[in-house]
Amino acid sequence: MKRWDCVAIIGVGLIGGSIGLALRSRKLSKEIVGIGRRENSLTAAKNRGCIDRGTTSIPSGVKNAGLIVVCTPVELVPRHVAEAGHHCPEGSIITDAGSTKSDLVMRAESSLADRFPRHLPFVGSHPIAGSEKSGPEAADGDLFEGRVVVVTESEVSDLDVVDTVEEFWQSLGARVVRMSPEEHDAALARTSHLPHLVASALAAATPKNLLELAAGGFADTTRIAAGDVELWRQIFLANRGHTLKALADFERVLSRLRQALEMGDGAALAQILTEGKRRRDALGS
Repeated sequence: MKRWDCVAIIGVGLIGGSIGLALRSRKLSKEIVGIGRRENSLTAAKNRGCIDRGTTSIPSGVKNAGLIVVCTPVELVPRHVAEAGHHCPEGSIITDAGSTKSDLVMRAESSLADRFPRHLPFVGSHPIAGSEKSGPEAADGDLFEGRVVVVTESEVSDLDVVDTVEEFWQSLGARVVRMSPEEHDAALARTSHLPHLVASALAAATPKNLLELAAGGFADTTRIAAGDVELWRQIFLANRGHTLKALADFERVLSRLRQALEMGDGAALAQILTEGKRRRDALGS
């Protein structure tokens, strides 16, 4: 298990803060540097134990880092990867935690091509371990334990870098799955992005005066709708093609449900409910 002299985390919120706590609890890095836009957030991350020190300067924060993890919103990741890549030491490795990958990875790789024409130091990642909560206060050092992290190997990825990034996530307790950026976006549109869209739509369609009658089922179904609005706006736009395809398939199932209800067709209704129950039961707890 590799141990680092210095790990820099750009964006020390829920995911970045949890990475810092996991590194600390497992004694995987001598120093953990947090990089952010606001001093008060960095102070909160330090007080929480997520980082050893914080800075608002990417060049200063990455200058000694052997590993850099970019945990900012997806629209900002390529820019932050580029800045980190042009100020980090030779031999540093860069990854991210963005929820979309195709465009992000392409832009990040392109931004590093001039300095690293032969061996790119970047490979994309996505820990599927989020929460509707945000900020370093919500960080959890066991967040990645037993959870899946997708590492998105591309056509120009350096395999040694891919192996090292995979080992990093495994050292935090995660199970790594390798996919191409395009495969990732197609899959996550259905397993993550569409569910958030549907949860938000259900919550938005419920009259406020009826919320006192909403019980556990409503709360469980709409929990993720409480997530960060700006973060999800970026995710939906970045992966809108695949999300629209997933939404179209969902609308076809909704249409079958509507037709069954309109026709009073109990058999058709039971068939769709059984299909849904079978898929949910296969997921487990």
